Amino acid sequence: MSQDNNKSSNESKEQGNSYVPPKVWVQDKDNGGKFASINRPTAGARYEKELPVGDAPLQLYSLNTPNGVKANILLEELAEIGVKGAEYDAYKIDISKGEQFGSGFVAINPNSKIPALVDHSSDSAQTGDETSEPIAIFESGAILMYLAEKFGKFIPASAGKKRADCLSWVMWQMGSAPFLGGGFGHFYAYAPEPLEYPINRYTMEAKRQLDVLNKHLEDNTYMCGSSEEDYNIADMIIWAWYGQLVLGKLYDAAEFLQVDDYTHVKRWAQKIAERPAVKRAVDLTLKPID
Repeated sequence: MSQDNNKSSNESKEQGNSYVPPKVWVQDKDNGGKFASINRPTAGARYEKELPVGDAPLQLYSLNTPNGVKANILLEELAEIGVKGAEYDAYKIDISKGEQFGSGFVAINPNSKIPALVDHSSDSAQTGDETSEPIAIFESGAILMYLAEKFGKFIPASAGKKRADCLSWVMWQMGSAPFLGGGFGHFYAYAPEPLEYPINRYTMEAKRQLDVLNKHLEDNTYMCGSSEEDYNIADMIIWAWYGQLVLGKLYDAAEFLQVDDYTHVKRWAQKIAERPAVKRAVDLTLKPID
């Protein structure tokens, strides 16, 4: 490119107030948006705060966001069918107040994201380890897989197609939801000002993901089949984001995304929303941490 063209390009950027990244990024101001007051480029505890521990074998520290609701659903589904040992206490971690950066929470989740769960049951100890401690699990997908496998419910136990399908869709959600939440949700609902490029970029991806689900659910009642026994953690983990989205529960974006076009996703979402355990899960009472 000639010097004249370079000059013209730079002038165009200046006239359009385009952002030019520096050679080295530094945090010299808040980035704006809903969570600006707690966002930092560093990890670790910011203050000392122990977590309460109740009497139940499982202790959940969370918030009723889509990621938090995933764990709620499985725990309530286990309660619905009377699984022993799956009793739990649930405590609120208010991420808007930075409670995820207390020392007790960081000790069980170094990534400072909800949900996190601690298994205090006697069978959580590894065989032969007399000094073993309770097991802490973080990341919603890991929590659901841990609990489903621990209790032998809502996950295919044997290697084969059904288990492969379940794990594939669980991992699909893990890879896809950041584009929906941190991408579309952030720029559409939480950014300090609306910006056309990121909103268009992530809207396109959100709609593509809904289309993936819609095509799959055209021939499936649930994510991994059409019998009631096929309902599993893949449904729970995907519903928390995409089911709530098409039911108008996220970002006030149902009309914008034209969710009524995804008829098979809506049918699936409504069916799951009617489950008693799911109804309890979305409005789960979380105990505040004093």
